[in-house]
Amino acid sequence: MTRESESGLPVERVYGPADLTGWDPAEKLGEPGAYPYTRGVYPTMYTGRPWTMRQYAGFGTAAESNARYRQLIAHGTTGLSVAFDLPTQMGHDSDAPLAHGEVGKVGVAIDSVEDMRVLFDGIPLDQVSTSMTINAPAALLLLLYQLVAEEQGVPADRLTGTIQNDVLKEYIARGTYIFPPGPSLRLTADIFKYCTAEIPKWNTISISGYHMAEAGASPAQEIAFTLADGIEYVRTAVAAGMDIDDFAPRLSFFFVARTTLLEEVAKFRAARRIWARVMREDFGARNPKSWMLRFHTQTAGVQLTAQQPEVNLVRVAVQALGAVLGGTQSLHTNSFDEAIALPTEKSARLALRTQQVLAYETDVPATVDPFAGSYAVERLTDDVEAAALDLMRKVEDLGGAEAAIERGFQKAEIERNAYRIAQETDSGERVVVGVNRFRLDEEEPYEPLRVDPAIEARQRERLAELRAGRDQGAVGAALDALKKAAEGEENVLYPMKEALRGRATVGEVCHALREVWGSHVPTETF
Repeated sequence: MTRESESGLPVERVYGPADLTGWDPAEKLGEPGAYPYTRGVYPTMYTGRPWTMRQYAGFGTAAESNARYRQLIAHGTTGLSVAFDLPTQMGHDSDAPLAHGEVGKVGVAIDSVEDMRVLFDGIPLDQVSTSMTINAPAALLLLLYQLVAEEQGVPADRLTGTIQNDVLKEYIARGTYIFPPGPSLRLTADIFKYCTAEIPKWNTISISGYHMAEAGASPAQEIAFTLADGIEYVRTAVAAGMDIDDFAPRLSFFFVARTTLLEEVAKFRAARRIWARVMREDFGARNPKSWMLRFHTQTAGVQLTAQQPEVNLVRVAVQALGAVLGGTQSLHTNSFDEAIALPTEKSARLALRTQQVLAYETDVPATVDPFAGSYAVERLTDDVEAAALDLMRKVEDLGGAEAAIERGFQKAEIERNAYRIAQETDSGERVVVGVNRFRLDEEEPYEPLRVDPAIEARQRERLAELRAGRDQGAVGAALDALKKAAEGEENVLYPMKEALRGRATVGEVCHALREVWGSHVPTETF
């Protein structure tokens, strides 16, 4: 009996040479580190050094998150990844009415340069790579980071890291947008230009399929819609007058790793191949670094269960193995208790140890691309690639990613797939251990980490002190200069940085831009 993959593609009982008839290994595979990068973007991959172990963390106040970062670094984390709370992600200060009840809950609350200073206290920013999962207000958080680095005496050209800055997927799958798509894309182009001139080693965007997958996208949908968004960003930057080889080498991607290990490995290989061809053949990029799809991976939060949470340790290990076999550049492993609450220090440490076991106790990093030539994986790679390209053509037929988003195409496709998965789970056709099979009559007690609700009051007090102690006239003038830039064609990051340096808050800066650009109101049209 033929099974179906997560993408709804057939998975045969056995594969052999006949499944690769007409298949040219030189064209399809190439060598590691060479076009079309099916086998990885670097010739040696992990044989020289392992991937970056980048643990995602952030909760409560900046001081609490700083303590967690120090713990992770002490345990061997080689890169930090910052989670921000919902008010910060939506461009609201902690004392805004809309922020009530959400301050510090799903990430750290950052209202101003003073919070960012506390967040990275004692962490040398020229020695650590930092990823920030922030989208609509990404420019603000990057500039706050740069300001703190300047206070540490670290020049901007020594800063390394990534801002997610992928607002298109917010309209598709996640919802933490602020401005309409047009101004959001303009802001993205301004970030590209600013970083090219000021922070050259920074990855200016992490084009994300992860959140689409969490919303229900299949592997084929995940890479199709993510790469379509990438094409839209490239077009925007080129239309703004940038040379593709000036910014494309700093583009990066962010994908999920599910428990369906073989299809996930195939997905990563197919994504690299598609992107390389798009950049070289469609956009005419000349720099080989512009052709490389470099990506961060996070294990699948949506597949974690609150039932028998220790089983998540197994799921995460399998997912992490898939990411490594697929050639990821950096990896975050989820903690086993995240379906219940924020990770405890112990569970976060266990998640990191999972990566360390893969890196130092297995033979997976000893050879580059262990699955190369596998009949099953190569056929699955071709199948996922074909399905993704078909979806990408449909997006193009609608006028590109932005136009398709306005019509609700990607969102509708993902919702259909999510409904299919839910039906299969409810019927028992899709087994979820501990949920619809192999259940316990009574779950064992578990004491989760809880965020102190008093954090919101403390953040309000900090904001009141900040506003009382700053030059209000200078802040007002800086915000006016920002609005003037937003009304014209000037790069908004330069006046934005001066406003933040003068201790304007995240909410005040975002509100100033809302006054000029408006706010996005979603439509359901497809």
